[in-house]
Amino acid sequence: MTGQSALTIAMAQKSQLAIGEPFSVFADDVRHIASLRDENDNKPELIVFPEMHLFGTGDLDEEHAYLAQCDVASDMHDELMDNFGHLAKELGIWLIPGTIPERNAEGGIFNTAPVFSPEGELIASYRKICPWRPFERYTPGNSFTVFDIPGKGRVGIMICYDAWFPEISRQISWLGADLIVNPVFTTTPDRKQELVLAQANAIVNQIFVASLNAPAPQGAGQSLLVDPEGEVIARTDNAEERVMVVTVDLQRVSAVRGEGTAGSNKMWEQFRPGDAPVPLPLYQGSIDSDRWHIQG
Repeated sequence: MTGQSALTIAMAQKSQLAIGEPFSVFADDVRHIASLRDENDNKPELIVFPEMHLFGTGDLDEEHAYLAQCDVASDMHDELMDNFGHLAKELGIWLIPGTIPERNAEGGIFNTAPVFSPEGELIASYRKICPWRPFERYTPGNSFTVFDIPGKGRVGIMICYDAWFPEISRQISWLGADLIVNPVFTTTPDRKQELVLAQANAIVNQIFVASLNAPAPQGAGQSLLVDPEGEVIARTDNAEERVMVVTVDLQRVSAVRGEGTAGSNKMWEQFRPGDAPVPLPLYQGSIDSDRWHIQG
């Protein structure tokens, strides 16, 4: 696949590093991944790691694990951010290094996914909207994030449990994303359901979804990449460490939306100008036909 909109993604199902691990350990891993190729000899342009990849807390209980992450939380303008930027620039890649604990000025921490460009700039960040309550104490975010990879397409982010809330993937898709990157840290048996949700979110929004989990012993693995019709185009079938390097054509999104899923279903054309608004009491709002189209 060599089209202009083709994007080569490296999904790094790699073991979580402990808090305090030298940054060089992560940097060397990223350098190795950047040297890999897909089956057509394409090198990674976007490298993604699982949720909280650099902030493992070992066997600490929930309270002490949270406090440990608070102690090392970033203000998004520190040495860690500089290191991420330098690494992305060195390798000429887009980098999502998993998520980090971001200091909240009002106390506590956000669970935040930063995005670095090949120029080494922090060009976007996303705060997890749905912490896994009651187990996670992260401060919820309240906004959505998409960013453009010039000449390729638009990418959105949702973190782990966000995938269970269809409103989040719908909003990201409405903002024009072609791909949703979903860093995950799932240790529990419900990874089986998350795999279904990745396909469902792809199908109902006609979008690529990359769900990337941590491997054993911390996570349950089973990462996958789903196309806009819900077909799994790459997956890890177990919880072992693995890096998947896959090239996707993000133009496939507009093609599927134009042709319809399975040549039939065109969800983004369901509501048409002149249709009466559909009340949504849960949100104190409505589906307005004048807004039911992808944003450019």
